[in-house]
Amino acid sequence: MTDSYEPTERTIPTRSRDRASYDRAAVHSILDESYVCHLGFVRDGAPVVLPTLYGRIGDRLYVHGSTGSRPLRMAGAGGAEAPGDEEAPGLPVCLTVTHVDGLVLARSAFHHSINYRSVVVHGTARQVTDPEELRTALDALVDHVVPGRSYDSRPANAKELAATAVLRLDLDEVSAKVRTGGPNDEPEDATLPHWSGVIPVRKTYGTPIPADDHDPAIALPDYLSVL
Repeated sequence: MTDSYEPTERTIPTRSRDRASYDRAAVHSILDESYVCHLGFVRDGAPVVLPTLYGRIGDRLYVHGSTGSRPLRMAGAGGAEAPGDEEAPGLPVCLTVTHVDGLVLARSAFHHSINYRSVVVHGTARQVTDPEELRTALDALVDHVVPGRSYDSRPANAKELAATAVLRLDLDEVSAKVRTGGPNDEPEDATLPHWSGVIPVRKTYGTPIPADDHDPAIALPDYLSVL
């Protein structure tokens, strides 16, 4: 395994190519810091983009869904797209994750921007059908949101597993893109009487709020106190 993903025609941006990165560690870092991805696919000839939870294990993403959702049915084995096949061809998708790190205010309206970190993944998503892999994937989804939580909660029972579906997407065709720094004002605008600079955007957590029926004898877990 190399330290970088191989660029492809779909992962090389047409603009601001200097902001693109294929570094494996950078891609994983951006993915691991977020909770929600946007999953794009084509349904009945029209584009559809859905927000959903995901988790990562190595170079593989697992995307959460319902067994009744359209993308899960389209990607599932033995689905309408491949009747009778042991494994359906899967669902071509584009998955994106984005962090907004700052609002970039320039002296000109044209040069306003944001500082961001993003990842775009192209590939074929397939439904996880192996029971052991499904349980591993669901644990990864829970731990992606709150590390350690899967060991501190009841595992899904048979009925819940039957109502839950997970898509598998390998990180083969992937790239990151990052913007940092201040505004790119034109030199002739430097003397204009307008404030310019960056307003940082940061993620913070509030104090955990116990459930109404929570037993006060149960202390706040260590993995929550460090959030």
